Amino acid sequence: MGKITVVGSIAMDLVTRTLRVPKAGETVFGQDFSMVPGGKGANQAIAMARLTPHEVNMIGAIGTDAFGQSISENFEKNAVLFKNVGTIPQMTGIAQITLFDEDNRIIIIPGANNSVSTDSLKGSWEIIKNSELVVLQNEITHATNLAVAKFCRENGVKVLYNPAPARPTDLEMFDFVDYITPNEHECKALFPDDSLSSVLTKYPNKLIVTLGVAGVTFHDGQEVQLIPAIKAKVVDTTGAGDTFNGAFGFALTENLSVTDSVKFAVIASHLSVQKFGAQGGMPTLKEIKEHKNYEKKWNIK
Repeated sequence: MGKITVVGSIAMDLVTRTLRVPKAGETVFGQDFSMVPGGKGANQAIAMARLTPHEVNMIGAIGTDAFGQSISENFEKNAVLFKNVGTIPQMTGIAQITLFDEDNRIIIIPGANNSVSTDSLKGSWEIIKNSELVVLQNEITHATNLAVAKFCRENGVKVLYNPAPARPTDLEMFDFVDYITPNEHECKALFPDDSLSSVLTKYPNKLIVTLGVAGVTFHDGQEVQLIPAIKAKVVDTTGAGDTFNGAFGFALTENLSVTDSVKFAVIASHLSVQKFGAQGGMPTLKEIKEHKNYEKKWNIK
């Protein structure tokens, strides 16, 4: 049945690489264009399935178009359990991504992802209930996320919540989830009047904030920790955050501490940015174990 369940978005990424971003009314030539499967939910499911094949359930929706078919084939190829991904008569979600200056700019068109509701989950509650960890993000509706989080709290299932992109209702989730992983901008949107250190202190071992090239910070119950990022020759940062969340969630299910889970996930995100595509660089467990920063004491089989 799988030990991890992702309830979230599925999309096709339309990726343009350019040396210059056009100004309003301007046309520029790009370097290249690619179509690759994406969506935060799907990305995080695949990041975890690379580490624990055939143990990750994906719950979401795709359209009846060619993108949906391609995404289904990609789930199968990557050993994601996707029988609870519904197909509806809409377009599959789209993410328009521009790669520029070693960073990305993303526009999301939800499409079929807007249909992921409590009604659509009728056949999935048992899978959610029997999971060790459920992973949520903000590319499906807040109402669905909140319903899943409350269900998990009632049934003793741990929840990892990635509030991306940020929205005003995110704070309603805090009482029902175990781990929250915003980036620094999303964290500031959640707590505009508080310093980062004060917010981390308020949510020890629960609020994990990613800081891009600076690393990851959290409060371990005694003090604020900063796990530095590992320098890399960057090819594409798209999906680095999803890789981090997937690896972090996987490590938690392997009974690693929050600190060690963050360190493990930092290795994964470091490896991911060195290849093209949100999913293209997501590492296998073997690749992470071969990295010099992998600690043998983790003893992950």
